Amino acid sequence: MKKYIVLAILFVFPLVVYLFFASGVNRFAKLPVLTQNIEEIGEYSDAQFKDRITVLGFFGNVLQDKKALALNLNQKIYKRFYRFTDFQFLIALPQGTETQAENLKNELEGTTGTDMSRWNFVFLPPDDLQFIFRSLNLPLSLDTNLANPFVFIVDRNGNLRGRDDDDFFGYDARSVADINNNMVDDVKVILAEYRLALKKYNQARKP
Repeated sequence: MKKYIVLAILFVFPLVVYLFFASGVNRFAKLPVLTQNIEEIGEYSDAQFKDRITVLGFFGNVLQDKKALALNLNQKIYKRFYRFTDFQFLIALPQGTETQAENLKNELEGTTGTDMSRWNFVFLPPDDLQFIFRSLNLPLSLDTNLANPFVFIVDRNGNLRGRDDDDFFGYDARSVADINNNMVDDVKVILAEYRLALKKYNQARKP
């Protein structure tokens, strides 16, 4: 009898725990809202946060130094999720970096073979860049080149989303581990959240 109890503990209990987390916790998990209604980038450009799930970055005016960051994000996030409807990358840059941005985008496309149509750059005056960044309401700042190595998730309502840990400031694009272990999971959660909401909406409309 003791033998069967031990076998149950070793094999059955872990399976029950796995099924609980797979079917329960993940189904209802939501990515916390950290800052509501950040400054709408659509006030300054043709791009917008509204009705989009956005990965937002600030690469500054020396894009040559940001190739590694861009490649990390392209391989781990963009390439994996860009086919989802309404998903986009927005990289906010200072005006005057248009040629650098085009070169970087072409280089990424040539290196990875990825469709870059949902990887977009927005070119703004420095004051507007600072205003949008400060609206994230995080203990971070842009450096003298108007850059920051962290990237952020903005939801369809213009809210900053992320982890509510005390040490969370965004996703460090310099760190493959942070992008691969944390950001990938969080993008999955927010996409699943909207798919579930859309499914419920469509079911409610059925006669």
